[in-house]
Amino acid sequence: MLYGVTVIFIALFAGEAVNRLVLGAIPGPVTGMLLLTLFAFFRRGFDRRVVDFSSALLRYLALLFIPAGVGLMTLSTQISSQGWALLLTLLISTVITMSVTALLLQYLLRRKRDAAPYQDEQP
Repeated sequence: MLYGVTVIFIALFAGEAVNRLVLGAIPGPVTGMLLLTLFAFFRRGFDRRVVDFSSALLRYLALLFIPAGVGLMTLSTQISSQGWALLLTLLISTVITMSVTALLLQYLLRRKRDAAPYQDEQP
């Protein structure tokens, strides 16, 4: 578990460092997640310890949204004045996210299906 925590926090800190040194417009955790994804892509997957820690972290993901929800309550006047713009933005971003996720899933499933016959031939 300590190895998984270390890898994820190194990715987070690397993302923050890249964000502060180069990018600036993209949040550091997002950059860190992209770096972690690139790391997994080049290693052809994650170590089991990272997967176990990530699964445990995802189990309690809903608790991490509580501070953000409370923060939204303090912005109620701004949200009520710009509600339609926020609603439209949420709607468009949800449609884009779902479309990209569906296309990526189709691509990965097709890739896995095409690679399956070759996996039986490897020793």
